[in-house]
Amino acid sequence: MFKKLSVNSEEFIFYVDLSKDFIKKKNLIKSITAFSKEKEKFQSVCTFGLIMFQKEENLITIYDQPDTELILKVINDKWESREKNTSFLENGLFEVLAYIFTKSKENRKNYRVIVFSDTPSGLPEEYHNALYNLLLKAKYFDAFIDIIRVGDEKFFSDDVKLKVMASETKGGVFYCNDPKLLQDILNSLIQNKTEFSVILPEEDDQFLDEDKLFYEKLAVDLITLDAEEEEICTICTKELCPICEAHSDEIHKCFNCDAKYHLCCAAKHSITNNIGFKHIFRCIQCDTLLKLDEEFVELIYEEENEEEFEEPEKKDELLELDEIEFEDGEEQEETEYSEESEETVTKKVKIGGFFGQEIEIKANSNGNEIPQSSNTIINVQEEGDTMAKEPISITSLRPPRKKTIKLCQICGETVRNVIKCPTCGARVD
Repeated sequence: MFKKLSVNSEEFIFYVDLSKDFIKKKNLIKSITAFSKEKEKFQSVCTFGLIMFQKEENLITIYDQPDTELILKVINDKWESREKNTSFLENGLFEVLAYIFTKSKENRKNYRVIVFSDTPSGLPEEYHNALYNLLLKAKYFDAFIDIIRVGDEKFFSDDVKLKVMASETKGGVFYCNDPKLLQDILNSLIQNKTEFSVILPEEDDQFLDEDKLFYEKLAVDLITLDAEEEEICTICTKELCPICEAHSDEIHKCFNCDAKYHLCCAAKHSITNNIGFKHIFRCIQCDTLLKLDEEFVELIYEEENEEEFEEPEKKDELLELDEIEFEDGEEQEETEYSEESEETVTKKVKIGGFFGQEIEIKANSNGNEIPQSSNTIINVQEEGDTMAKEPISITSLRPPRKKTIKLCQICGETVRNVIKCPTCGARVD
């Protein structure tokens, strides 16, 4: 999945869907006021919005306000005329998502939708299914929906639906059984959502063809430069594309901010910084949603993967050659050692250093070969005394394998088949 960059700009949209009197107007205004003051302490770029249904399904919408002054005034003036007979939860979220999709084409920010709800929606199941399909698309536009369900009831008929909707946008459902707790619950949602690393399962990276068409309609193609404009790519800062080095790779630009791109540079950028599809990305200057030819981007992507696979194959071949040389060297050393050991019949060995035990090995030999049945008698001499041990097989005394790789005792360098260390010049024994 693509890597999301940190977003500091946020817009909080309060969706007031309260048809009962469990939460009083004064309590709601007080909670929103405290929320906005607490948010100011984080010194982030933040705006506010409001959605509230009036009688006869008249909808009040306010977006992108620098503070909550207008929002609180509308809640105070329109509280008594709000819809009290039913809940239009899905309709309100349709409106919010339409706004988010439209604004996301131009710039990028976190859209934090906070829903105050006290009544299950009375709309048909088809509304929920249509809303769910939109929510699957909205989560890739930094949209987060948190739902505060207020009321003294233990269970609501739409609890499962709410949890599914919230979880799809990395939000949550919070239950407020006491009006005094509303402010605390609301303040718990102040923290920026993208400051936390959210691990998505693999199935979340799967897109439907209809989703791709949806995003392609939102995105805009790059346009050609004007005749008088300088042909310098914003990404590589060069006139000639450093990737293909072809003069045919003409520079195009973003319609909104005039950021210029070689097609190869734009494709490489889009592969690592996209919104879920390799050919759809945001402008590096203004965050406008842009798109490239999908087949061209796939071609660049396949070439990159081929280069990555070729390098490990070359490394594996070199390792195999080194292993073959190392094994050949070991076989030669073993052959030399076996020839020397066949000529030796009697040998004295000290165990434990100069003052240790002295072992005398006597072996029977027939010609150039030592049979497996030949026996060796070991005499242990300790302080002038001689102790006879039981005969043991000479084949059980396997000589140690000669080392072909050594360490320099002066500098610690690993050396092989040399007399002097190439690093410090010391003799290697």
